[in-house]
Amino acid sequence: MTASHSIPAEVRRTVERLREHIRSHDYRYYVLSQPEISDAEYDALMRRLVELEAAYPALVTPDSPTQRVGGMAEQAFGSVRHSVPMLSLDNAVTAEELGAWYQRVLKGLDGAQPTLAVEFKIDGVGLALVYEGGRLARAATRGDGETGEDVTVNVRTIGAIPLKLPAKPRSRLQPPARLEVRGEIYMSIAEFERFNEAARRQGAEMFANPRNAAAGSLRQKDPRVTASRPLRFFVHSYGLVEGMSFQTHAEFLRTCGALGLPVPAHSLVCRSLEELLAHCRRWEAQRAELPYEVDGLVVKVNELHLQQRLGMTARSPRWAIAYKFPAQQATTQVLDVLPSVGRTGAITPVAKLAPVSCAGVTISNATLHNYDEVERLGLTVGDWVVIQRAGDVIPQVIKVLTSRRTGPGRPVRVPSACPVCKGTVTKDREEDVAYRCINPACPAQLVRRLVHFAGRDAMDIEGLGDVVAAQLVERRMVRDVSDVYRLTMAQLLQLELFGEKRAENLLRAIEASKGRGLARALYGLGIRHVGQRVAAVLAEECRTMDALLEADVARLQAIPDVGPVIAETLVQALRQPGTARLIEQLKAAKVKLTEETARGPRPLAGRSFVFTGELAGWSRSEAEALVRRLGGQPVSSVSKQTHYVVAGSAPGSKLKRAKELGVTILDEAGFTRLVQHA
Repeated sequence: MTASHSIPAEVRRTVERLREHIRSHDYRYYVLSQPEISDAEYDALMRRLVELEAAYPALVTPDSPTQRVGGMAEQAFGSVRHSVPMLSLDNAVTAEELGAWYQRVLKGLDGAQPTLAVEFKIDGVGLALVYEGGRLARAATRGDGETGEDVTVNVRTIGAIPLKLPAKPRSRLQPPARLEVRGEIYMSIAEFERFNEAARRQGAEMFANPRNAAAGSLRQKDPRVTASRPLRFFVHSYGLVEGMSFQTHAEFLRTCGALGLPVPAHSLVCRSLEELLAHCRRWEAQRAELPYEVDGLVVKVNELHLQQRLGMTARSPRWAIAYKFPAQQATTQVLDVLPSVGRTGAITPVAKLAPVSCAGVTISNATLHNYDEVERLGLTVGDWVVIQRAGDVIPQVIKVLTSRRTGPGRPVRVPSACPVCKGTVTKDREEDVAYRCINPACPAQLVRRLVHFAGRDAMDIEGLGDVVAAQLVERRMVRDVSDVYRLTMAQLLQLELFGEKRAENLLRAIEASKGRGLARALYGLGIRHVGQRVAAVLAEECRTMDALLEADVARLQAIPDVGPVIAETLVQALRQPGTARLIEQLKAAKVKLTEETARGPRPLAGRSFVFTGELAGWSRSEAEALVRRLGGQPVSSVSKQTHYVVAGSAPGSKLKRAKELGVTILDEAGFTRLVQHA
């Protein structure tokens, strides 16, 4: 072993510089979500540090970034008694209950008016970290609140958790002598899905949800397994602090962020109950947009001296409460599995469930996606399953609870014929997962196509929903979507629940839909792989349906966002005799099949934009439409040819890719200035 005194000074300085660089990049990646270097460059720094420490073992310290990689497997976890109990929170599940808690707070403070710190309640695993002199000394799970398990060896492998808290001489910020922070270990939704997909390919165990994946990863007996899992961490509170003080909870979180500890995104301070309730309503509606799972919001009295005045009960603080969102997962039993025919003929197995409440609604059906998924799940009729509903996503079965089986269930079979028209069922290609009914006259497909054509993002025919579409097809008033434009008052009055007023409104909506333009009409045709974005790009480039009909595969592939699969599918679909007849009938009905482009200056012409994350001032489609009006081109992926990446809150991997390629990055304010002054 190399003696400490024989190590060259330059090597010592190089090792320390490498460690500081790596810690800085960890901070930018895990805390700021603003990486400055590529993964390859980061790996090169780490390899150089590993090489130097291998050559000079005396330089290895417990807080070196190289020590994250786990060593020997642990056979058991020791017990740790928390210095301050990790109490649970009382829950509120309605606005009224949250308001009642707020009134109790005001009463307990004798009229003093607190501000309220609000942050996401991450659906993860509780963890306490103890830093002594700025170095990670111990990590323990919450356990029963009084005593947890010592998981220090595993936690040291998690890149999101700093092993050493940096000093900030410029701001005179020094890590306190002792700091115990509490937070949540979690796995992002995207990383969880990638992890489960990899496990599926390898035939390994899959987890039902990100929380279970995080818990299972944290408690691995072999820390090398924990090191391989994509775990992250957020600080939400503290247990004990020596050598530092805070006036508010918000100040505590800001200090943690400055010390390199990850803190919750979108946290804020509300100054009234009305502001708090508005914030709760907003995120209850938008929770599906977050990159991680949350089950609610945590509300805390912000001022720490007021927290002390309110005190604790035996099990929870009086100054905090969890506002719980409706559960997004539930357990129920599969009563049957029935095939459903979609507008493209794809046959989807749908689980009929014992009704169960999930995410605030009663669920009795859930998609199984395709028959390969049924086989992967090992599902039989009669099984107990975990279902999931996130935002407006159709409920889906994500796990079979085989431990609750009491006997062999009924197997789920691929239908030998279409359940609606009895037509032939087959796969287009062996590698496809979807079985399809290939009968173009299948009534089930026509109903779905008609509803899609009339949808808000297509021709926007208000009043033409599932029930009306089914009646129109059943009575043979509509044989393809163009027949909508030949409907009469007399025909509509034959339908159930239709009076003159309702019929007039539907006919008015049908007439108004004629002017929607090429992009929406093309999307409404329901051609496979042609979604809203692709339809808009095609309409912008070709301008007319006739020009689109004349385009070949090579011409279409030259259009941004149109790859070979889309181009080939589109050409095949448009050259089908049935599609050609349909387009002629739409023209005869005077449906507008051209796309107008903005007149006058086109200041963004020749410039491409990629959007990532959530914008506050626009929806994604509105921002992209604005770029098109100004002559620019919204595209879906980042390349060296991309001119701008517009990053909103909670951006995805596109931001990292833009940094790697040196693409200009605009925040929402920068984008606003650009389009206003273009």
